[in-house]
Amino acid sequence: MSLHEDMVLMGDRAVTASRELARLTARKKNTILQVMADELEARREILKEANARDVAAARTAGMTAAMIDRLTLTDSRINAMAKGLRDVAGLKDPVGGTISRWIRPNGLEILKVRVPIGVIAIIFEARPNVTADAAGLCFKTANAVILRGGKEAMLSNQAIVEALQTGGRKKGLPEYAIQLVTTTDRDAVKELVQLEGKVDLAIPRGGESLIRAVVEQARVPVIKHYKGVCHVYVDAAADLEMALKICENAKCQRPGVCNSMETLLVHQDVAATFLPMVVKRLSQELKVELRGDEGARKVVPSMSVATEEDWYAEYLDLILAVRVVPSVQAAIEHINRYGSNHSDAIISNAVVAQKQFTQEVGSAAVYVNASTRFTDGGEFGMGAEIGISTDKLHARGPMGLEELTTYKYVVSGNGQVRE
Repeated sequence: MSLHEDMVLMGDRAVTASRELARLTARKKNTILQVMADELEARREILKEANARDVAAARTAGMTAAMIDRLTLTDSRINAMAKGLRDVAGLKDPVGGTISRWIRPNGLEILKVRVPIGVIAIIFEARPNVTADAAGLCFKTANAVILRGGKEAMLSNQAIVEALQTGGRKKGLPEYAIQLVTTTDRDAVKELVQLEGKVDLAIPRGGESLIRAVVEQARVPVIKHYKGVCHVYVDAAADLEMALKICENAKCQRPGVCNSMETLLVHQDVAATFLPMVVKRLSQELKVELRGDEGARKVVPSMSVATEEDWYAEYLDLILAVRVVPSVQAAIEHINRYGSNHSDAIISNAVVAQKQFTQEVGSAAVYVNASTRFTDGGEFGMGAEIGISTDKLHARGPMGLEELTTYKYVVSGNGQVRE
């Protein structure tokens, strides 16, 4: 059987499974999630053995220490995967919920009701815990899922999916509700995201190159974020001590994640006071490299010169671009030009500036006097998330259970016909 035929078969099986999933009650789904978690724990040694083989191959291939860390399954990470499934089981099931209801003058009752999307393809890179997270979230929302992980985690992913399938079948998991693409052939991704009529949505999780490759090849809808170029704007009316605390958190708590600050914008009226505070705390004490524009370097000549490329950069490192701006409007224009529609913050006590910023910055998450690091499903109170979207349709920001559903209209009457 050819690769194309293999992928078509996976798609057909997923469509069939999605129809069976739509019939499961919330209680049934939660029971299945619990036994999936139990099976992961019961197969702990099998998971660790498979993962050890992946890690050994990664070391031989010269993978970086950071990537190997992301690849490695420890006891605590296996525990976390199992806990994640149990946490999802404890979340409110959005499927079947009524979004809105109204009655027309002719007596027709119209309900707008949440329903599963259908079949979701998740394409991701090294972290094997994504396998369990994605499968659990898709299953909870009655979506069949086709998983395509990176080749570096193939054995780990196979062991995890086998555990989920075996555990789930004990309590009625439909066959092929969770599938894993086991070929390392790169063309499998292309085939998967071109399964029109079988795959309803593709969600890539990983670096910008992976996401762009998926978007370029896809014939099905894709929800994505290319990168996180996040900004903090310190306004003339900011509490500067608070601003410094927020900037430190946004840049330094975890610099290698997509919701960390990459560019600092400072109003010219407070630059002479605030930038030396930034240098002392972030640069001298926390070893952040600062790259400034002309205005910033007038205040702090020791800053490196920021180039045009720096304003677009997602450093994912202890590097920060700094620009001095004359107004909140200038800050907004900079963010809307160079940003990635991810997460941006204003630090200000001026209500007018806050309102202008939140209305005009076009990002998925806009903050007032808080760190951009809160853009996360758990921090938003959603429980778990499938990823963060910078698209405008159909989901934005952290994607929880509701974002893995769509809706239909249920219209009830008593014999009405249209005149």
